[in-house]
Amino acid sequence: MTSRSAAVQDHYPSDFAHCYGCGRLNEHGLHLKSAWEGDEVVARFQPQPHHTAVPGFVYGGLLASLIDCHAMATASAAAEREAGRAIGEREAPRFVTASLNVNFFQPTPLGPELELRGKVRETKDRRTTVQITVRAQGQVTVRGDVVAVRLPESMSGGKPGPSAP
Repeated sequence: MTSRSAAVQDHYPSDFAHCYGCGRLNEHGLHLKSAWEGDEVVARFQPQPHHTAVPGFVYGGLLASLIDCHAMATASAAAEREAGRAIGEREAPRFVTASLNVNFFQPTPLGPELELRGKVRETKDRRTTVQITVRAQGQVTVRGDVVAVRLPESMSGGKPGPSAP
């Protein structure tokens, strides 16, 4: 690959880069970018006024979407690190959500930039369990516990590329 961007999503195969939350090829998407910072995968997102639920607060569905996409990127980054590769050395493997559990601890204010931090809790075969926290102004407002699985062949049209180890 010619690009050396640290963001996982910049290295998803083009056939699998259309996600509303993180796909670089979705012109209407959120374009979430996730990269390693030490032992965590971090993303930042600036909610816009139209991302509101109740005036002054971020819509919970958006927060769940951000957690979902960041968890898939965290699993992908971890798979690359486990294989001894840096992000961008080749196309990043794609994962899909098997389970998404979101806990809202307090309302997330609309205005400040959000910070998402992902940690891998367990990797087993094709499954990676990830925990994501969302912070606004340093306060954890939401946590997601997510199970990510390698992209199944039924979704890849028989292409082994993005889900191959």
